[in-house]
Amino acid sequence: MTRTCWNPVVTILWLCALATVLCSAQTTIGASVVLDPQDVTVIVGERQSFFAKVRGMLSQDARLNLTTDHTDLVEIFPTSIVVSPGDGGFIDRVYEIVLLGLSPGQFDVDANVLPTGLIDDAAAFIRVTVANSQPIILISSVIGWIYFAAWTVSFWPQMIVNYRRQSVVGLSFDFLTLNLVGHSVYAAFNCALFWSGFIEQEYLDRNPRGLNPVLANDVAFSIHATIATLLTVTQCFIYERGEQKVSRIAWGIITVFIVVIIVAGVLVGTATFHWLDFLYVLSYIKLSVTLIKYVPQAVLNFRRKSTVGWSIENVLLDFTGGMLSMLQMLLNGYNYDDWASIFGDPTKFGLGLFSVMFDILFMVQHYVLYRNRANEKTLQEDSSTTTTTASNGGSKDSLP
Repeated sequence: MTRTCWNPVVTILWLCALATVLCSAQTTIGASVVLDPQDVTVIVGERQSFFAKVRGMLSQDARLNLTTDHTDLVEIFPTSIVVSPGDGGFIDRVYEIVLLGLSPGQFDVDANVLPTGLIDDAAAFIRVTVANSQPIILISSVIGWIYFAAWTVSFWPQMIVNYRRQSVVGLSFDFLTLNLVGHSVYAAFNCALFWSGFIEQEYLDRNPRGLNPVLANDVAFSIHATIATLLTVTQCFIYERGEQKVSRIAWGIITVFIVVIIVAGVLVGTATFHWLDFLYVLSYIKLSVTLIKYVPQAVLNFRRKSTVGWSIENVLLDFTGGMLSMLQMLLNGYNYDDWASIFGDPTKFGLGLFSVMFDILFMVQHYVLYRNRANEKTLQEDSSTTTTTASNGGSKDSLP
């Protein structure tokens, strides 16, 4: 039997060699490059600067090449930069790069390093937006704040009408309940994606160069909408409501939503879904609610032949917000030559148009079809004998 002896000296030499290789591998990329800022807007015919910031240990000269895939939209000066190590191999330099806008569009500009592996270029990219006009950008921003204010304020006229009348007769409980569900899941989606670092990281992992799509005003609006709708629901327990209650159809729809949420939660628990997928399910529920929530109120107005009890100010504000939202999308489509975001993926534009069409229907009902039905007593009597898919049966003391 042959006995193998392991020389300690050989072992030590082998470990030293391994450590050298590992250290070399860890320090091969000792410098990094970042393009700052990573979102740049440039106007057609004008120049805009951004900066390449290189910092760290560098063993030899490297060349930073910027992509020129969009020469029809922008010119880049310079397109290539030689990066040389400083004293002791350490570099901490900033290089200015200039963009000249040629034609509107949105795209990424990447910086690639040669030889590869010398500099970490994972953050060496910028998102460039070339716009036709700076004034249109400002107008679009102002329009955005106006429709945000209009949509935010639109929840309050209904509560004021209910308070003044001391009654919620004429307000569809189906509409109100579906609205509460929609805004609640929308608030959950926004809050989770905005405040949860874990979920935000999931989103960024799937969209490495994307930005968090939820902004602070999205969170504020959705929370406010949920609270305002909940306050309106509370009024239904306090004020006169005739024979109105939530219909079986509405409860059935809500039950389907609850089952979908539970199933999605189970899938998250079994690691089949990620939390981000769960939030997307909530967003789909919000979209579904937007498509159907106005139907019960329109039907109730038709059956009662009146809009008394349904705030027309709410409709006018919602109509204003919807029209301005679509106007902003059209302005941005022209300014950035980004019509694909509207017509290529018509969901947002289509939902906005759908809501506006219902607002127009409500205005026709209020100002044309039922404008003479303003007798409060008669309307309350009508509502007590009206049975609809939107509001039927029930009592004043509870909200079944």
